[in-house]
Amino acid sequence: MDASAYPRSLLPPTNALALKGLILVTFLAASAVPSPLYALYRAAWGFSALTLTVVFASYAIALLAALLVFGALSDYRGRREVIALALVLEIGSLLIFREATSVDWLLAARVLQGVATGIATTALSAGMVDLHRERGALVNSIAPMVGLGAGALGAALLVQFAPQPMKLVFDLLLAIMAAELVATAFLPETVQRRPGAWRSLRPRLALPANVRAALVQVLPVNTAQWAVGGFYFSLGPSLAAGLAGSRAPLVGGTLIAVLSFTSATAIALARKVPPPKALAAGAAALSFGALLTLVGIHWVWPIAAIAGTMITGAGFGTAFSGSVRTLVPLAAPHERAATMAAFFAASYLAFSLPAILAGLLTTHIGLHATALGYGMAAALLAASTLLTRPSRPRT
Repeated sequence: MDASAYPRSLLPPTNALALKGLILVTFLAASAVPSPLYALYRAAWGFSALTLTVVFASYAIALLAALLVFGALSDYRGRREVIALALVLEIGSLLIFREATSVDWLLAARVLQGVATGIATTALSAGMVDLHRERGALVNSIAPMVGLGAGALGAALLVQFAPQPMKLVFDLLLAIMAAELVATAFLPETVQRRPGAWRSLRPRLALPANVRAALVQVLPVNTAQWAVGGFYFSLGPSLAAGLAGSRAPLVGGTLIAVLSFTSATAIALARKVPPPKALAAGAAALSFGALLTLVGIHWVWPIAAIAGTMITGAGFGTAFSGSVRTLVPLAAPHERAATMAAFFAASYLAFSLPAILAGLLTTHIGLHATALGYGMAAALLAASTLLTRPSRPRT
């Protein structure tokens, strides 16, 4: 977009794109921060593994509900207003986390955080593509991976080395998000406000007709990659602790960071690869990487597990890049938030439901058996997409 089209009081497109990308990174980092803290919460409040699974599920369900209800809202009310709303809700969730004294507080914080993240994800994703189709799609793909990795690793470092980590990490996030809330006043509005905002709140996935075929095309690979991601985020820290012989929070945080940062690097490198080839290459790497990780887990071979995680991360990033670049060009500006809502709803379902099931199975058959079964199923799902994908892309 042309910077001359904006008043001087507003950010030019390049700076606005950077700010939206930073806000998305912060939201995803905040979503990953509680994971390294769960051990501290369990030690302090004595809740069971099943309760922890409920807390995990509450975030995922709230996020999906937000995508269904608020996914298209910024197409009607504008990006800036909806982004500001999401930041206010996220700040509220961080305050609850900071003052939490029981699992009920933790549950409330995760639900509110899920709603805030769901609202923010679609408005920010659509808003970045509004500003620049190619660079916006690239930042859209990289920012979530960077945020997840930074949140998990940063929180793990604070838990292991800093005083009062259950408060300090949220103090830092509150300061960052408060500054971002002020900065949203300087974001240019990229869509024209139009009537129909209340009608858009009816729970639905309002996917434009010309995007449906493309979403069906990327859905198998997208499901596989997020199911693999759920494997790492749910069981990964515990498995890493067993491989390393240490329950230090930094061990689990490092594993998630390796997966996330490798994904971000792959997205940057794959941005010129045609989307169909990126989807195929990503599926192959996902399958091989997951299997190599399982070899490392079963035979307690840390090098294989780390190498498998890096390959899996590269596959995740490459496939994610292909998915986003397949869908984004097909949506008109006033359809982009709804399109991204449908895409992320499918993604988070694939991410959360298998992970919740794995958490339940762990209490019955043990962590090792659950991890091997989950990992094998995810690897086979990724491999099967290579056999079923269309030979030519449909748009």
